Amino acid sequence: MRRLLRADFSRLWRSKTFWLCMGAMLLYALAYMLAGSRQAAADPSEYSYSLDEYYFHFALSIGFFCMLCSSMFFGTEYSDGTIRNKIIAGHTRTNIYLASLITTFAAALLILSVWLVGALVAVPTLGFWKMGALRLSLYLVTAVMFLLVFSAISAAVNLLSSNKVLTVLISVLLFLGLLLLASTVYNRLSEPEMISGVQITQNGLDMTEPTPNPNYVTGAKRELCDFIVDFLPTGQGLRMWMLEITHPVRMILSSLFLTAAVTAGGIAAFQKKNIK
Repeated sequence: MRRLLRADFSRLWRSKTFWLCMGAMLLYALAYMLAGSRQAAADPSEYSYSLDEYYFHFALSIGFFCMLCSSMFFGTEYSDGTIRNKIIAGHTRTNIYLASLITTFAAALLILSVWLVGALVAVPTLGFWKMGALRLSLYLVTAVMFLLVFSAISAAVNLLSSNKVLTVLISVLLFLGLLLLASTVYNRLSEPEMISGVQITQNGLDMTEPTPNPNYVTGAKRELCDFIVDFLPTGQGLRMWMLEITHPVRMILSSLFLTAAVTAGGIAAFQKKNIK
């Protein structure tokens, strides 16, 4: 396993794709945080801007960076004969799979760290976090755990798909599909319980009496939707972006379960894959 990891990390440090993703994330962090700083400095209102409102914006995009970087990095393993050479050298398929997962996760953490450090450029204007050390720690642990899920999904796609273009396409579509699913369920939860319409009267436009919203989710269905958002890695990212994490333990356990399930299924499928 150590030889596999040493070889994978050696390739990672020389990978242009990895460094391009690192650079893109750094530029993204600097541009977004400096824009927030300018907005806070230019707004004369009494609204209190804080670092918290901008710092976790990475949560919606970090999964995309992780899956794109991983698919482009490992996507050539079959065409270059790397997988076959590893097996010929005596490495087991399980070790090859786990080494790919660990390398992907490490790369994802490094990309995340670039944002976490780069985003501190806004501290002179926005100050430090107002959420407290415990809540900040829970947010960061949650981010690391849903990154682990994205890494597990990436590893499965990378090692089960033999074509680089198809690997990248599947990775991007999977991320977008998970994001769309999480956003759809979250939007249902965001429906107001009561709605008011507008009617035209002699005095102009008047608001009508509030009436029950037929799209408002209640009861067990609401509990299920809430669980689905917390369960999906994209849902966790969405909640983090909105600063609405209320069940961090449930999110962390969900990430552990998804990682274990995807990894177990991926290893089982990889063991049966015909490698030419």
